[in-house]
Amino acid sequence: MARYFDVHPVDPQRRAIGQVADIVRSGGLIAYPTDSCFALGCQLGDAAGLDRIRKIRQLDDKHHFTLVCADFAQLGQFVHISNRVFRAVKSATPGSYTFILPATKEVPRRLLHPKKKTVGVRIPEHAVVQALLAELGEPLLSSTLLLPDEPEPLTQGWEIKERLDSVVDAVLDSGECGTEPTTVVDFSGDEPEIIRRGAGDPSRFE
Repeated sequence: MARYFDVHPVDPQRRAIGQVADIVRSGGLIAYPTDSCFALGCQLGDAAGLDRIRKIRQLDDKHHFTLVCADFAQLGQFVHISNRVFRAVKSATPGSYTFILPATKEVPRRLLHPKKKTVGVRIPEHAVVQALLAELGEPLLSSTLLLPDEPEPLTQGWEIKERLDSVVDAVLDSGECGTEPTTVVDFSGDEPEIIRRGAGDPSRFE
C-alpha cells in the first residue's frame, strides 16, 4: 500500500520531502508532480525500480527514460553537451522540456537507448520536485505517469493513490497537476528534432 504525502505546492514541508527521499533511497517507486504532469520516479541505479516503471507503463526497451536534474551542474555529469546545444537548452530551462542527448559513462547502461546510447534529461520548474532533488542530491530516474491505453496522464494525487496503490510505494501530491507531458527535443543528431509536442513551446527549436 502506497504512503500518501500532501504537501504545499510552493513551500513543501521538509519532513514530508525527507520521508519521500528516504523511500526513494531504500528502493521505492514514487508518483510525484512536475511542471508538466505527474511522473513515476525511482533512484538512478535502481534496476528493480526501472523494471517496475516498464511494467506499469508497458514500455519496450526503446523508450527514453528521463533523468530529472536539479540544475545544469548536475545535468552536465550525465550528458555530453556542445556549446551550441548548451545555449539552446539553457534558454529553455527550467521548464517543461525533455532533451535527448548522448549519455556519459555516469549513466547506467540499462537506461540508454539500445542503439543511440542517448538518455533524456530535464530540469523542472516546480518547487516540490526541486525540494526533493535537493534532498536526494542526485537526479531522479523518471517517466511520465501515462497508463497504457489512456490518452492523458492522471492529474489527481488521490486518484493515483487509488489506482496505483499496490504498485507504487508513495504518492507525493501538491494539488492538481497539468495533463500535458513535456515537449521532447532530440539533440543527438546534427539538427534538433521534435519527438513529442507537449507543454513546452516547440517553436523555439523549429
